[in-house]
Amino acid sequence: MYSEKRPWGEFHVLEEGVGFKVKRIRVIPGGILSLQSHKHRAEHWTVVNGTATATVGTNVAILARGQYVDVPKGAIHRLANKHSETLDVIEVQFGDYLGEDDIIRYEDAYNRK
Repeated sequence: MYSEKRPWGEFHVLEEGVGFKVKRIRVIPGGILSLQSHKHRAEHWTVVNGTATATVGTNVAILARGQYVDVPKGAIHRLANKHSETLDVIEVQFGDYLGEDDIIRYEDAYNRK
C-alpha cells in the first residue's frame, strides 16, 4: 500500500480498513523507535525476523521470531534492535484513529518532536 523511511529503518503498510492497520516494521541494527504512546490506538507486535527489545510500560522483553507483545492504548512503549541482524515486526493497530500524527514522544534518539 505505502511505505515510509525513518531514521531507525522503515515501515510498510500492508493492509488497512475501518478500525485496523497492518504494518511491517523493519528496524536496522542499532535502531530504536521513540519512547511514545498513542491516544487512539492499541498495537500488537509479532517478531518475524531478528530479535526485538520491546518496552511496554515498565516491562522490557527480549522477543525472538514468533514471539509477540500487546501494547494497550495509552501505554508508553518502544521497540529497539540491539543486535546485528535486521529486525522485522508485524504490527497490527486497532483503534478509532490510526494516523501517524497520533504519536506522543517522550524520548527520541533522533531528536524528533
